[in-house]
Amino acid sequence: MRLVKSLLSLVFLAGIAFLGWAAWFATSPLRLATSPLEFEIEPGMPLRIASQQMTRAGLGFAPWEFTLLGRLLGRAAGIKAGSYEVEQGVTPLQLLDKLTRGDVTQSEVVFVEGKTFRQIRAALDGQPDLRHDSAGLSDAEVLARIGAAESHPEGLFFPDTYLFAKQSSDLRVLRRAYLAMQARLAAEWEKRDPSVPYASPYEALIMSSIVEKETGQPQDRGNVASVFVNRLKKGMLLQTDPTVIYGMAERFDGNIRKNDLASDTPYNTYTRGGLPPTPIALPGLASLRAALHPPATDLYYFVSRGDGSSEFSRSLEEHNRAVAKYQKRRGG
Repeated sequence: MRLVKSLLSLVFLAGIAFLGWAAWFATSPLRLATSPLEFEIEPGMPLRIASQQMTRAGLGFAPWEFTLLGRLLGRAAGIKAGSYEVEQGVTPLQLLDKLTRGDVTQSEVVFVEGKTFRQIRAALDGQPDLRHDSAGLSDAEVLARIGAAESHPEGLFFPDTYLFAKQSSDLRVLRRAYLAMQARLAAEWEKRDPSVPYASPYEALIMSSIVEKETGQPQDRGNVASVFVNRLKKGMLLQTDPTVIYGMAERFDGNIRKNDLASDTPYNTYTRGGLPPTPIALPGLASLRAALHPPATDLYYFVSRGDGSSEFSRSLEEHNRAVAKYQKRRGG
């Protein structure tokens, strides 16, 4: 009986000692190899492997210690993937809280209205906090990887600021931007003006990209859209320089000449009727809305005033006078 009591006492004391150690470990500041210290937890990584990863990154604990703490507190299955950053003074309990909250470090990349897909890829390639999984992939391969049904990437990505955990895949950012554009386009298409002359949401996207590139001042966007919609309805050539420039690709040197306007390409809206085959840039939400809800006007022409704004005309005669006026002003 005395032996049993002794064993029970030893077990009790051991339990007290263990709880004391757990409390001490949970609340003691960790030694860090550097401060701040960054590390990555990959998707699906169990706590045991994550603890090993953190130890290798420079967090000063034995992997079994942190694993045991997570299991004791019932949080072993609750850690979230992502990039994390901790500073000197962090305790294991604070670290565990951070991991289960998913309090990841974030960076951002900005997709700007009017930019081309080539420029978007360059922005992604220049972002050091991304994992560049798209490197070496063709545009078609990129679209396949993100689950896009389209064969041409231009205009498919919604311009916005995208936050991401450091070392996220650039393909994941592209997929988010693609789905954002799909959602925005579908919503605007659903409530479109029934008189707009587009056979599909994709045609509306093409027009939106033209409106985006032709709008110098926000207050002109509606009239820009109405000019192109009116011309399309009447069967007139759109005659918009940005589509010609897009079709010229690397041949464009910053100047567009008369022979460029006469050289036929699928994107030359001076030589071909209707819309070009694809968008020519990323349209923003304002351009989507303008293309799908253009104001009712009798405008068919416009010319730049040279200050970013445009002069709109109802007839070719009016337009020719406006062209002469503003070209003379620029020449003088």
